[in-house]
Amino acid sequence: MAQLMSIEINVVSPFEDRVSCARLHRAVAATLEEEGMVGNITLIISDDPMVTDLNRRFLGNDGPTDVLSFPTQSEADLFTNAPEEELYLGDIIIAYPFSAAQAVRHNQPIDDELDLLAVHGTLHLLGYDHAELAEKGVMWARQEAIIGVLRSG
Repeated sequence: MAQLMSIEINVVSPFEDRVSCARLHRAVAATLEEEGMVGNITLIISDDPMVTDLNRRFLGNDGPTDVLSFPTQSEADLFTNAPEEELYLGDIIIAYPFSAAQAVRHNQPIDDELDLLAVHGTLHLLGYDHAELAEKGVMWARQEAIIGVLRSG
């Protein structure tokens, strides 16, 4: 496994006892490993109002969403940093209540939904997007492959 610099996971109250930080760490680490990347990431599990506010302020979208990613590197930057240089890939924020409701709609455990969102958010930090149909196909294929790795091991 590639040596990771740092994956910091913060869970805001009252969700601390509902979230497995170790499992989220594993999902982010597996994504980095499968993509052949090393870098620092912060993942925050928050409430819907915080994510709604961030979604509006930074992306211009009204309303809540499940996950937001804020990359600190452009796609070109990911491949030009010196090997000894610490690479901060960015922040992922997941709205726990929105995601829990989504898990119910998808008929899956919340932990599986959080795994998927952690992988999805990490892929966004690595430059993947799904705005265009072709991009979406590529990103969804990577996402499914990584989730497969998580579930098999």
